[in-house]
Amino acid sequence: MTDSEEESFVHLPEEFKLGNSALVMTPKCLQQEIEKYKERCQVLEQDRRELGTAKEAAEDKTRVFQREAELLRGKLEREKSLSRELEPSYQELCLAKEERGKLLQEKQKLEKELEELEARRVAWEKQAKVPPSLPDRKMLFTGHVTEAEDVNALVVAPRVQQALPGGSALLTFEEPEVAQRILEMKWHEVKLDESTGCEGRLRVQAEPVELLLPSALEIEMKLSDRCILLSSLPRLDLSEEQLLDKLEIFFSKKKNGGSEVEQRELLRDSGHVVLTFVHNGVAEQLAKKGRFQVPIGKQTYELKVTPYIRGQITDLQVRPSVCAKTVLLSGISDILDEESMRDTLEIHFQKPSQGGGEVDALGYVPVGKQGLAVFEEDTD
Repeated sequence: MTDSEEESFVHLPEEFKLGNSALVMTPKCLQQEIEKYKERCQVLEQDRRELGTAKEAAEDKTRVFQREAELLRGKLEREKSLSRELEPSYQELCLAKEERGKLLQEKQKLEKELEELEARRVAWEKQAKVPPSLPDRKMLFTGHVTEAEDVNALVVAPRVQQALPGGSALLTFEEPEVAQRILEMKWHEVKLDESTGCEGRLRVQAEPVELLLPSALEIEMKLSDRCILLSSLPRLDLSEEQLLDKLEIFFSKKKNGGSEVEQRELLRDSGHVVLTFVHNGVAEQLAKKGRFQVPIGKQTYELKVTPYIRGQITDLQVRPSVCAKTVLLSGISDILDEESMRDTLEIHFQKPSQGGGEVDALGYVPVGKQGLAVFEEDTD
């Protein structure tokens, strides 16, 4: 019999056991048993009430847990729904991140270009700070006197060179109307004078002269860090190599402020010399000084040193332009000597009866030769 089964029975004292088949019980013992069972009943009743309270508490907790579970399920459903709604937004966010990456790359590219532009700006500022000195050039009065209001004006006039083939001539008239008449007639028969030793007529064709003139020009100029330009060079009985050797020797000496020369060049159009040094900074110091007493041969000459600026045409736009006063004569046969042909052409085209007028300039190139015509700006 287990302990719980034993507690279900009332154990009577020995004196309450049956003896001789008869129950012996005293009132005192019976009263004690009654009190004992009353206490047990009270304990059981207390246990019942506590179990009921515990059951109610457990049921309350169960209801709370059920409500929380319902709330969690609702929250989960809302989150799933929100996730489905946010899916397009998430994709847009990914695209936005990708676009942001591209924009950052573009920003870095623009910053790099900005740095390059800033470097070019600094270089231009450095170039602008170069002392405003130019190579020396010898000037000569040629007899032209201008109006008083033009005094102290520096005029840069355009000059265009164009090849003139043999058997042709250029005629410039004082009035553009004369040139226009000559062009309209196109073909002209020039009578040859008997005094020239040749009789008959010479048939020539008059054509307009069209030149390509610059309409827009951009030149990128860069100040050289290692080059100088030497001007005011005297005319000496020396070869080009001898002159360059003497200049290189002088400007390669440290006592003269120079250094090792890497390259030298004589500019034939101006007669100036360009010296290139091996090291940076030498050219700048020499240009600051400006003038040097250089011994060449038995004498000493003052030479001018200026910074050397390299120029490169980056954009050139041209437009065709017809000379209003000049016509081209072609088809001139080689039947007279050069001077006689010039006189014959000038006399013929000065005659009003031949549609001509006052001739301002005439250039003639005989057959078998080649000429170079120089056109200058018409200031009239």
